Amino acid sequence: MDILHLVDRLEELFNKSHAIPFTHNVIVDEDKFLDIIDQMRISIPEEVKKAQEVFTKKDRFMAQAQEEANRTLQLARDKADDLIGKETLVSDAKRKAEQIIEQARVEGEDIKAGADHYARESLLNLEHAMEQLLAQVRNGVQVLEQRHPSTDEPRSQIE
Repeated sequence: MDILHLVDRLEELFNKSHAIPFTHNVIVDEDKFLDIIDQMRISIPEEVKKAQEVFTKKDRFMAQAQEEANRTLQLARDKADDLIGKETLVSDAKRKAEQIIEQARVEGEDIKAGADHYARESLLNLEHAMEQLLAQVRNGVQVLEQRHPSTDEPRSQIE
């Protein structure tokens, strides 16, 4: 039986009791009074046991909640560390990629400048060789002209 119900019954018994004139005392039905007291004695341990069970369950629940909170917090920290690590990795990779691109650009410009220099040198050498060849051709023509004075028409083949 609920302890509060028993307290209400005890109060009802008191209110129905007869007052003794000129005192603060009342006449209470002893059997009913003792019956309610006995029921209270039986009920109180049950109520205390229920309260202890609730208290134990509350402690267990609080411990589980704390453990879950700690686990969630650790997971969040691990995730944050992982994200920071990935962000650092991405940042490092971007920086490295920019360095590689810059190095490739510089090397490309160097190769282009080298190729331009090589082409210029090759063309100058070719020009020099052609000038020498042209000079030899002119010398050959001059020699031939000295041997055979110039006639505008080449001799016809033997007829």
